[in-house]
Amino acid sequence: MRVSVIIPFYKVAPFVERCTRSLLEQTLQDVEYIFVDDASPDESRAIIERVAAEYSREVRILTHPENRGLPAARNTGLAEAKGEFVYHCDSDDYLESTMLEDLYYAATAQQADFAYCDFYLDFGTSRRVMANPTYTDPKQLVKEGFLAGLMKYNVWNKFVKRTLYTESGLQFPAGHGMGEDMTMILLATHATRTAHVAKPLYHYVKLNSNAFSNTFSQRHLEDIRFNADRTLDGLAAWDVADKERYLAFFKLNLKLPFLFSEDRNQYRLWKQWYPEANQYIRLNTHQPRRTRRVQQWAAAGLFPLVRLYTFAVNHIYYGIRYRLCSKH
Repeated sequence: MRVSVIIPFYKVAPFVERCTRSLLEQTLQDVEYIFVDDASPDESRAIIERVAAEYSREVRILTHPENRGLPAARNTGLAEAKGEFVYHCDSDDYLESTMLEDLYYAATAQQADFAYCDFYLDFGTSRRVMANPTYTDPKQLVKEGFLAGLMKYNVWNKFVKRTLYTESGLQFPAGHGMGEDMTMILLATHATRTAHVAKPLYHYVKLNSNAFSNTFSQRHLEDIRFNADRTLDGLAAWDVADKERYLAFFKLNLKLPFLFSEDRNQYRLWKQWYPEANQYIRLNTHQPRRTRRVQQWAAAGLFPLVRLYTFAVNHIYYGIRYRLCSKH
C-alpha cells in the first residue's frame, strides 16, 4: 500500500461530496481511504457512502459513537493506516487530481520522508496561490519554515512516511483541537530529508462557517496554548543551532494574531503570552518589516497605533483587494 489517506468528518454535508470525489479520482493507485465519522449528526456519511459506491477504490468508514474531536479522529485513522505514507485531508476542502501522485513521486524520487506542496486559498469566487519555500533539510524546514513563520504547519498539504509516526510515537493531541496541526512540526524534527512540490495542489476552502478553525472561544485559546506548550516541550531536546532564537520566533508568531484583532482584550493576551520572546522581534528578518514594526509598537505599549494599523489593513486594504478579486 503506497498511501493511507485519513479524512475525519463532522457536519460537512455541503462540502464532502466534492472532497470525496477529488480523493477517489486521484491519479495515484494503491491508495486506501480511511474516513472517520466523528459522530456527525448530518447526512455527511450517507453522501460519502453514495459517492464511494461509484468508484473501485478501497474505502473504509470508521465510526466514533460520540463526538471526540478532530485530533482523536486523526488518531483513529492512524491506528488503522497501512500505507507507506500517510496523508490527512480535511473533509470540507478538495484536491487537484494529481496531488497524491505528485507528492508520492517527489518523496520517493528524493528519498524524503516528509513532503509538502503549495496550495490555493479558495474563496469560492476567487482564489489565491499560497507558495511555500523549498527545503530539503528538515532542520531548515522547521526553523525557517515553521518556527520563523515562512510557511504553515497545517496537516493537509503534508505527506509523511508512516514510520515517522510509529517510530517517534507521536499522535495528535486528543481533546485539544485548536492548534493540533503543530504535530507536523514535531514529526518534521524526526525526518531525514524533505521534499517540496512547487505547485498548488490543495484547495483550502474558506466558506464553511462550521469549520473548526472558524470558531473562537476561551476553550480554543486554552487548546492553542496547550498545543504550543506541547510543541515547545517536544522541541526542548531538539539538537539544532540557534534553537533559542527560533523558539522565540515561534512564540512571537503564535501570539501575532492577537495584534490583528480590533478586540482590545486580545492585546492584553499578546502582552501576557510569552513576554520573554519580545526581545527577539527585531531579529526575525524572515517576517516582513511591517509585521515586526507592529510587534515593536505592541512591545512598547503603543496599542492605539496597532489598532489603527489593523483597521487600515482589515477594512481598507483587504476590503479593496477582495472587491477587486470578486470581479474577476
